Amino acid sequence: MNSTTRLQQLLPQLGSHRPVTVVGAAVIDVIADAYALPWRGCDIELKQQGVNIGGCALNIAVALRRLGISASNALPLGQGVWADIIRNRMAKEGLHSLIDNAEGDNGWCLALVEPDGERTFMSFSGVENQWNTNWLARLNIPRNSLVYLSGYQLASPCGELLVQWLEGLEDVTPFIDFGPRIGDISDALMARIIACRPLVSLNRQEAEIATERFALSQDVEGFGAEWVRRFAAPVVIRHDKDGAWYFSAQTSGCVPAFKTTVVDTIGAGDSHAGGMLAGLASGWPLADAVLLGNAVASWVVGHRGGDCAPSREALLLAHKDV
Repeated sequence: MNSTTRLQQLLPQLGSHRPVTVVGAAVIDVIADAYALPWRGCDIELKQQGVNIGGCALNIAVALRRLGISASNALPLGQGVWADIIRNRMAKEGLHSLIDNAEGDNGWCLALVEPDGERTFMSFSGVENQWNTNWLARLNIPRNSLVYLSGYQLASPCGELLVQWLEGLEDVTPFIDFGPRIGDISDALMARIIACRPLVSLNRQEAEIATERFALSQDVEGFGAEWVRRFAAPVVIRHDKDGAWYFSAQTSGCVPAFKTTVVDTIGAGDSHAGGMLAGLASGWPLADAVLLGNAVASWVVGHRGGDCAPSREALLLAHKDV
């Protein structure tokens, strides 16, 4: 059966069968077109594309919401200009955060988009990286939950506190998207994270870093098999237009990508994670969850701006038999 047919069968079956908690950041992305990246001592003119609310966890919260999956969102919101913008946008999406009115403002980031669509980020940290025991104590995580965490938080100074909290949870599946910070987490903390047997999603570059870090095979199939054998946990490796590989103790394979014209890659990885989490929350097997991740990501890279995620209807429309 081809991917489009399978997707059409699956989409009506989306539903909240497993609890999901999204832990992480809501920040502001100021997105600008740059004809080239700045070089030392230069003064370049940028063209502002827009001010989006972003942050890995927020992108995922929005994606889940639009796909009709209910989740508990623990995205620290502060008091300040940026926090107010985020709070208002979240309210428009029908979202609220379990951690609100923290002291300080939320972080923001400048994203430069070059003519070929590649993006470069410069980030300012805010309350989203100031996790403490009081905030964590407010989170009630039911058994059989999926718990999303991003590498940005795990690599920040509060990373150890979050891992300690994760270690204390019973019968949950952590879903970890390390992102570019995979190289910034200490060996000791990384060992503790992996010992929680999370489902990890990596892109091509992150998989290369992991290959070196854990002395794994450079070949994707060898890498996946060795990862599962060594860590007793599933892993997904995203190869963009070449599809996504998945490996677990039960199953492995490659799900082809959906064809699309790429206009903007901001939010592609997050939206893939959002799609996968929606599939897993619906009780689907890993391969089907990856298929939904591919479909959501291909939709997002075909649209401008980082804060776009498709509804179930938009996905059905995009993949209806022509």
